[in-house]
Amino acid sequence: MLPRFAGRRFFSRAAARATALAVALLFLGACTGGGPTTPVVQSGDGTATGPAATPPEPTVAGRIDGLKLPWSTVYLPDGTAVISERDTALLRTIKGGQLGTLGKVPGVVPGGEGGLLGLALSPDFAADRYLYAYFTAPADNRIARMRLEERGGRLELGALQPVFTGIPKAGTHNGGRIRFGPDGFLYVGTGDSQRREQPQDSGALGGKILRLTADGRPAPGNPFGENPVYSLGHRNVQGLAWDSAGRLWASEFGPDVNDELNLIVPGGNYGWPDVTGAPHRSGFLDAKVVWPSTAESSPSGLEIVGSTAYLGALRGQRLWIVPLRGEFAEDPVSYFTREYGRVRNVSLAPDGRLWLLSNGQNPDFALILDLHS
Repeated sequence: MLPRFAGRRFFSRAAARATALAVALLFLGACTGGGPTTPVVQSGDGTATGPAATPPEPTVAGRIDGLKLPWSTVYLPDGTAVISERDTALLRTIKGGQLGTLGKVPGVVPGGEGGLLGLALSPDFAADRYLYAYFTAPADNRIARMRLEERGGRLELGALQPVFTGIPKAGTHNGGRIRFGPDGFLYVGTGDSQRREQPQDSGALGGKILRLTADGRPAPGNPFGENPVYSLGHRNVQGLAWDSAGRLWASEFGPDVNDELNLIVPGGNYGWPDVTGAPHRSGFLDAKVVWPSTAESSPSGLEIVGSTAYLGALRGQRLWIVPLRGEFAEDPVSYFTREYGRVRNVSLAPDGRLWLLSNGQNPDFALILDLHS
């Protein structure tokens, strides 16, 4: 039986999965004892790789203060950065080093980890002027789009148009990252919203990566038919990015162990809540990088430049750099540890610089890095 849609709202068929939950509890209980705290990477035969060459160290090129819990950044064709603020629901702009305000997104209900979250620009922005936003509403998480109108040399927000609704919400695990892929479709990272029966149910939206058309319909070629689900078994997807060969990677929060960097394949099952990390369990895909201690990472925003992944760490308060080698990863290296607080997002600006967004620094800021090859 295929999922049902009404007004582009997805209705779950989720049912309790008592056996899976019992297995998850046993597994997590076994993992909370001693063990490694440094990242573990998976090579082609499933064993850890040896030391990798240290990536070049990024350097700080600038900093722009005055933000409040910024979450996501996109860049307009003229180089203007548009940044979402989670709790204020404001869209802030930075152009020429100057901080401004574009407007407030209506209908946002902040709370806990919810609020105004991910942003994405339409692939046809030059023609349609659409900015997409993922946000927490009164009853759900949803995706809407707004036209960025230019009047008198100033940008203004057009009317809000919901395109996909019904993503489950909670105080935590709301997901929120959205990004258009090389194929022109919108990819959406969701969280399990503390509903552990959802990630293993292909008819539910929680704990998934979704793949949608620009109008919010299931994209053609999705692995479960007329269904928005692209991959399942996720706990709380926080970052989405593609490498130079067009492969999709995602960063994901573990529970109290095993943060993950995953290589995403259509229809792939990444294990939550049955397993975490890389346990080599039949039916599940192992993470390519596992941080056994979430205090070292809690990876949030993800950017890939060529074949190098850059991940912001919240609890870890640092930037992780992971060289990618085809479908596998090399040893991660960290920079700026506890220098700039919690790093929520990482994004590549049109000028080739990397922008980091801090969280909880009162005020927060955008840190601009030069990358050296």
